[in-house]
Amino acid sequence: MNTTADGQIVSVNVGAVREIVYRGRPRTTAIWKEPVAGRLPVLAEQVSGDHQADPAVHGGPAKAVYSYTSEDYAWWSEELGETLGPGTFGENLTTAGIDLSDLRIGEQVRAGTALLEVTAPRFPCWKLGFRMGTQKFPRRFLEAARAGTYFAVVEEGDVGAGDPIVSVSRPNHPVTVGLIAHLNHADRELAALLMEAVQAGVSGAEWDALLARVATP
Repeated sequence: MNTTADGQIVSVNVGAVREIVYRGRPRTTAIWKEPVAGRLPVLAEQVSGDHQADPAVHGGPAKAVYSYTSEDYAWWSEELGETLGPGTFGENLTTAGIDLSDLRIGEQVRAGTALLEVTAPRFPCWKLGFRMGTQKFPRRFLEAARAGTYFAVVEEGDVGAGDPIVSVSRPNHPVTVGLIAHLNHADRELAALLMEAVQAGVSGAEWDALLARVATP
């Protein structure tokens, strides 16, 4: 994957809420998502036609669109010994040629005609474990730091397979999706501190001090 943040959409995936039984209790999830033909509108809080079972932690303004790379799927397919197709991890956009981990928090990308802004990497929950058939998987996903990226919608538009996805505005701070994904496993307190620093717009000298903590065992 390149680091110029120029790639394309491989598929657009949506899903409906379904009922499952988890630890003896009925629960709901919309993690099962499938590629769709044609184009779909990207709305303020979701891709049109997509559904979320728990809007408190999925979807909404800060997590309107979730994206995962086909390159990371190839890695997981080799790691697990089975082929994982688009939508397996519940993402709306499966991409190629763009390193989502290299995107910075607050970076804006044009996906199809929609303008999206990076908000955070995914923090996996039990629903991913249920989808993958083992509750050991969320920790494995976290440790791999191949988290995918959540986006907020800056400008509504529409997306379809084959559309370009291109960075159009990259912040000056150094906090990438990959760094936060790594720290979500290694040091969640520091991850939260860096995210707060991004929001506060700290200076270059302050970033040097914060990043020194990342390098310190």
